Amino acid sequence: MSRRCELTAKGPQVGHTVSHSNIKTKRRFLPNLCNVTFISDALGRNVRLRVSTNAIKSVDHRGGLDAFLIKAKADVLSPRALELKRAIEKKLPKVEFVKKPAKTAKAS
Repeated sequence: MSRRCELTAKGPQVGHTVSHSNIKTKRRFLPNLCNVTFISDALGRNVRLRVSTNAIKSVDHRGGLDAFLIKAKADVLSPRALELKRAIEKKLPKVEFVKKPAKTAKAS
């Protein structure tokens, strides 16, 4: 199983362990991954994903799994999450954003 977040594509990084005598040894910094069950309102079922704790906070901040996946870019998501995104987009109606008219400066 790869050590990569399914929602944010956060993966291992490489760095050094620096000893007291300043000897540098290669090491890996692994992401903090958790197996989490999210509830999808659009699909009406639970979805189990392996995500980073940072992604859990992001999903909660954006208002749930459905809102997070709709806003997420396709190149960041795992194949399984991308499949979920497509299924959610089919279920939800298209939301179109209307631009507000620009404010004009008042003449004094």
